[in-house]
Amino acid sequence: MPMRFLLLITCLACIINIQGQQTTVTLDNYFNNEWKKDSTGKDVPYHYTWEDKENTGFSLFGDIFARYGVKRNTLTASPTRQNLKNTNIYIIVDPDTDKETLHPNYISTTDIDAISKWVAGGGILLLMANDSANTEFEHFNHLASRFGIHFNEDRKNHVIGNNVADGAILVPARHFIFTTARKVYMKDISTISVKRPAAIVLKNGSDNVIALAKYGRGVVLAVGDPWFYNEYVTDKNLPADFENYAAANDLVKWLLKQIHR
Repeated sequence: MPMRFLLLITCLACIINIQGQQTTVTLDNYFNNEWKKDSTGKDVPYHYTWEDKENTGFSLFGDIFARYGVKRNTLTASPTRQNLKNTNIYIIVDPDTDKETLHPNYISTTDIDAISKWVAGGGILLLMANDSANTEFEHFNHLASRFGIHFNEDRKNHVIGNNVADGAILVPARHFIFTTARKVYMKDISTISVKRPAAIVLKNGSDNVIALAKYGRGVVLAVGDPWFYNEYVTDKNLPADFENYAAANDLVKWLLKQIHR
């Protein structure tokens, strides 16, 4: 069989499961639920949403998923077995503090049970925190600890002004997730501690940056920063040697490969 047909079959297998159902990535908009007024004065959700096309949004990250044929979904309610049923990848980013949202939705034990059962059944969970001043860590860590992961509530890779070099992280050659990106930008991050079943898969010197846990048939990946928001995925705001867009593409491809068929 010609190689181009093998590649096409492989690509299709990444986005369509054996029942013919389209692969879906769901972005939380319940624990992270920030609002602002648009140009008409209407309150609209923003900050790490698929629809937000400003620097604060995830529209470019979402476009990468779409390029691989993945359906994008937003979950505006507490996660349950039913509303996660048709989701392959679930992303929780930077849960709100009471300084960001008048009535934040904290991650509860019921939420943790629902999410962990979904992961155990084959779900792919991506947890993205932030630095100590911007994430509700207490309840987020209750969830992360179910998988052997703990966000340290610190702030590393601090960048002042335009000193972007202080936000650089070098990715080792032949990294199993980031197969093309070698230098990325991630500023003001929370480092991570782990215990079994989790392991560290990216470090910056002595700082633990990304952790991975296999849990049942599923996978949990945790990073201490929501680093793929538009401001630092676009090439316009970073020097040419930073490769955040390539890293985002690498990550999406890796996430799709983890889906249990």
